[in-house]
Amino acid sequence: MQIRSHTIASLLAPAAVLAAGVVAGTPALAAWEPTKPIEFIIPAGTGGGADQMARMLQGVVEKHKLSKQPLIVINKAGGAGAEGFLDVKNSKGNPHKIIITLSNLFTTPLATSVPFNWKDLTPVAMLALDEFILWVNAEAPYKSAGEFVAAVKAGEAGKFKMGGTGSKQEDQIITVWIEQITGAKFTYVPYKGGGEVATQLVGKHVDSTVNNPIEAVAQWRAGALRPLCVFDAKRIDLKDKITATMSWNDIPTCKDSGLNIEYLMLRGIFMPAGVTADQTNFYIDLFKKVRATPEWADFMKIGAFNTTFMSGKEYRDWVEKAEVTHKDLMTKAGFLAK
Repeated sequence: MQIRSHTIASLLAPAAVLAAGVVAGTPALAAWEPTKPIEFIIPAGTGGGADQMARMLQGVVEKHKLSKQPLIVINKAGGAGAEGFLDVKNSKGNPHKIIITLSNLFTTPLATSVPFNWKDLTPVAMLALDEFILWVNAEAPYKSAGEFVAAVKAGEAGKFKMGGTGSKQEDQIITVWIEQITGAKFTYVPYKGGGEVATQLVGKHVDSTVNNPIEAVAQWRAGALRPLCVFDAKRIDLKDKITATMSWNDIPTCKDSGLNIEYLMLRGIFMPAGVTADQTNFYIDLFKKVRATPEWADFMKIGAFNTTFMSGKEYRDWVEKAEVTHKDLMTKAGFLAK
């Protein structure tokens, strides 16, 4: 009997050691990590908000050595971002490719016949939400959104030019929304990216824009542009002065200025379909680490971002609701593909 007990104990011992090794995390069960450089696709042009955020993320990951493999930023703006989205869609199962998204995640497939939907991708994380601000040239006489809209309505229809990024995308959606609410009529002028949009307003080639904060903050700080209102439910909660007299918090909401419009834009990360949970979790963890850096905090402050973060089911549910909202807005604007 003793011999039998000893034999059983001897047989169980290796199993116990093996089990302990599994619990401790042997190399066979180690978390997934990239094994080659990561393509970071931007479905937009250079200089805009998505481009600036992606390049900031690339720099932070490199500076703090948050990934053994580098992020390689690639702009694929063709077809209002369709080039970038189709690239990732056609990379099913490839964990070495990610894409940063903006509202063209919804607007591009709705406005065109491109065979793409966000469900062709794997949601990873919402990094932040971006604000929209109504801007005019600093030399313009308008000190409020109400004054500006009144001038547009009083002028010849289409005389005032609204500059924006792309056609049938978020900037033009907001422009049409303003027209529908106020009766004002603009001539919408599309450009390739938010950086160019801001430059055109500084040069007075357009009369107004609805650029993101980060796309126009340098020109505002330099005294070349003036913000009239922010398209959010509340003022931006940042009170440090950007100019000698104004902070982001000093900009009234458009709703309080007579424009009952609220619009926030996604800054989120997706991967191709067919990737594993471990691969997705690597990027969720990576961007959580980025968000913990002082560089990220500074970037959020400079760009006046809404710092909401989401992943998993919460993120997927948000994206589903945002798609419905954009379809409704684009239907009212007459932007759906026929």
